[in-house]
Amino acid sequence: MDNRTQRANHIAVNNSNRGQLYTVPSAPRRPWRPTLGRRLAASLTVAVACTLLTSCSIKVGLAPITSIDYSKVKSIGMTDFENHATLVYAPLTTTFNQTLRDMFIQQTQLSVLNGGGDLELSGEITGYQTSNESVDASGYSSKVRLTLTVKVTYVNNTNHEEDFTDQTFTAYQTYDATESLSSVQDDLISVMVDDITEQIFNATVANW
Repeated sequence: MDNRTQRANHIAVNNSNRGQLYTVPSAPRRPWRPTLGRRLAASLTVAVACTLLTSCSIKVGLAPITSIDYSKVKSIGMTDFENHATLVYAPLTTTFNQTLRDMFIQQTQLSVLNGGGDLELSGEITGYQTSNESVDASGYSSKVRLTLTVKVTYVNNTNHEEDFTDQTFTAYQTYDATESLSSVQDDLISVMVDDITEQIFNATVANW
């Protein structure tokens, strides 16, 4: 083959290779791993966030829920409420008096005394009775209402404008007429006592 023929063949080969893309294989990528500094920074961020959340929850728990001026009011005197209701259920009296005391012990910073004090709370249980609430298609009562009534006297010795005498507080619950009062009254009393003691608390030291 002469030089002219070899040159022509060389040119043809070069022309046939034009336009082809040759890709250089890249090295395999290593999985990303955080550096020690980044891991420490992330841990610190989580710790700070947890601390802030804890602090917030504590502040919410300690948020004031009363209108008491503790610079003037230090104590509340409470005498036991006697049960003067026509229908007397002995555990009711104990449950009511203990729940009322616990309300002021747990929800205020006041010293709870048996008498006297900057604030004074007294009263009596005046009503505990049942009544028919509704009648079914057969003409018989299907629901019975149990009502608890309490009369309260409150004295604020630092501001007598807030005093009140013989104010009535009432709560009630209903139950099926097919059930006996003795089988449900303990549970119903618990609910009604919680309701009335909260009403008394709000009317005296919360001023809502």
